[in-house]
Amino acid sequence: MDIVSPQNNRVKEWAQLLEKKHRTRQHKYMIEGIHLVQEALRAGADLECIAYDGERGIPKELAGLETPLQHVEWISVSPAVIAKCTDTMTPQPVFAVVRKSSEPLQNLWSDAKGLVVVLDGVQDPGNVGTIIRSADAAGAAGVVLGAGSADVYNPKTIRSTMGSLFHLPIVEGDLETILPEAKAAGVRLVSTSLQAEHSCYSYDFTQSVWLVIGNEGKGISDATARRVDDAITIPMQGQAESLNAAMAATVLLFEAMRQRMFH
Repeated sequence: MDIVSPQNNRVKEWAQLLEKKHRTRQHKYMIEGIHLVQEALRAGADLECIAYDGERGIPKELAGLETPLQHVEWISVSPAVIAKCTDTMTPQPVFAVVRKSSEPLQNLWSDAKGLVVVLDGVQDPGNVGTIIRSADAAGAAGVVLGAGSADVYNPKTIRSTMGSLFHLPIVEGDLETILPEAKAAGVRLVSTSLQAEHSCYSYDFTQSVWLVIGNEGKGISDATARRVDDAITIPMQGQAESLNAAMAATVLLFEAMRQRMFH
C-alpha cells in the first residue's frame, strides 16, 4: 500500500498522535526511527502499521523481524507524510503506530521480591525516559507513573527510553489508590531524603521494595510522603548538593541490583 499525500485521512490520524489528547482518544502512540521500531518488533509490541519512506524502501534492519503473530501492515509513504507525522528535526526513514497495552497492576506486586520504580510528579520527559531505561537495565519489575509525571507516550519520553518501554510493564495510575494496595500486599515504599538517617548502601533492597522518585524541584507530594515507610540518603563526597531525579533513581536501582545479584 502506498500513501503519498499528507492530506490523506490516515495520515491526519497519525499526525494527531503527536498530541496527548489524541493518543488517549485513539489509545495509540507513535514511535520513530529504525532502532525503536526494531525494539517494538522484537518485543512483540501491538503494532498497527509501519510506515517507511517509499523512496528508500523498507530498512534492511527491519527485514525478517516480524513474527507470525504480529500481522503488521507495512505502508510505503512519501517524505512529506513522514515530515507531517514526526516531531524530530531530521525525520527518520520509518515510523510505526503502536496500540497501547493495558498492564494489570496486580502483576507488579505478585512478585514477592518485586523492585518497582514509582514516579510522583517527575515532569521532564528526558528524566522519565531515562528512569524507564535504568529500571529495565537493573531488572526492575516495572514502573508506575503517578499524576503530574511526563506522559510516557510523549515522543521525547519514548526516545529517551531507547526502546526500554517495550521491555517492562509501565502503569499509569492514581498513587492515592495504588500505594495503599501495594503496602497491603507487603511492599515497602522507600524515598530519598537529605535528612534521612540511613544510607542507600545500608538499606535492605532484597525485600519487595518500591522506590518513590519525586518531582525534580519539590520532591514527593505530602500525600505520598505520608505513605512512605523508609527514607534513605545517597551519600555524596563532592560539593554537588543533589543529583537529578533520573540519576538518583539509577543509583538506587543499581544498588538494589547489586544486593540482589552480587551479595
